[in-house]
Amino acid sequence: MKKDFVVTPWEVKGDIDYDKLIKEFGTQAIDDKLLSRIKKHTKEIHYMLRRNIFFSHRDMNWLLDEYEKKNKFFLYTGRAPSGNIHLGHLVPWIFTKWLQDKFDVELWFQFPDEEKFLFKDNLTLDDTSYYTKETC
Repeated sequence: MKKDFVVTPWEVKGDIDYDKLIKEFGTQAIDDKLLSRIKKHTKEIHYMLRRNIFFSHRDMNWLLDEYEKKNKFFLYTGRAPSGNIHLGHLVPWIFTKWLQDKFDVELWFQFPDEEKFLFKDNLTLDDTSYYTKETC
């Protein structure tokens, strides 16, 4: 039995039970079948997928079904600025850029600076504005 673990947007510690996370968040494991479907369209598997950087997904099979029907989609990501950019920000951005290029789709990138200002006690609107401009 795995020991207690913590996974939040701010902290990851303990012996992580990935199956429990998949169940709690309603996602699906990234398996060989899904990787084969992705490779069918991209002609390669991104190194982050090959190295199991990502362990689960939500709706990727549905998205590939729609893509195969010639229906369009776009990617949506962003950064809620509350501090300096660090390497951890690059992981999803690099993968998102790869998806954008491989599927030839638009990318929408949001900066919800008001969210960080409203919900983090130690940030001013000037702080979040500064970090937003730093990101751009």
